[in-house]
Amino acid sequence: MVHLPKTQPGPPCLEVEKAKANGTYHCEGVLPLIQKDFKNKCYLCEDKAPLSINIEHFKPHRGDKELKFDWNNLYYACSHCNNTKSDKYEYLLDCTREADGVDRRIKYKINPFPKEKAVITALEDSQAVNDTVALLRAIYNGTTELKLIESANLRSKLLKEIRRFQDLLFDYYDNEFDDEEKQIIKDKIVRELRSASCFTAFKRWIIRERADFFADFNQLLG
Repeated sequence: MVHLPKTQPGPPCLEVEKAKANGTYHCEGVLPLIQKDFKNKCYLCEDKAPLSINIEHFKPHRGDKELKFDWNNLYYACSHCNNTKSDKYEYLLDCTREADGVDRRIKYKINPFPKEKAVITALEDSQAVNDTVALLRAIYNGTTELKLIESANLRSKLLKEIRRFQDLLFDYYDNEFDDEEKQIIKDKIVRELRSASCFTAFKRWIIRERADFFADFNQLLG
């Protein structure tokens, strides 16, 4: 997870639909704006351009109309994450709030080898951090038989992306490239550290963990 601010205000249709007996939050303008705000990636796992998309309620609404139609409660999630989260988690770090520090209060790591599990570590002891870590571990590593398969597929994408990012770092620090070539590579690394990239939190932690990487790229870590 990384910080992804939401456009304000939200689509006016939400207030109109809330007043109806059987209104829907899938009204005109909601999905395109959520897709744009969340950079077309799931806010939880950070998979880019998911094939199955849900408008997810960050706080479970359980029939509460205010929460159900609240623009600030509608998020962009893949089906795997939406189903894993369900309505079981209420006290989570909020990626739309910069102060929640979703990629600074939690460490994200996966070793770049086949069959590796994602290691999600709380960096402080609070309910919001611990509950978010529990959810992310379930998302990346699976729980049920079905979710174990889904999470393995997700980690396969993650590992390929991390290996590609590492290749950029190897190239950048390779003395065989001249300054012009290194700048081209650096520009690619910069794009990978922006919030619009997939699995950004894992890439940012690769940079944070090495003093030399951090010295060169820390200004890009959000």
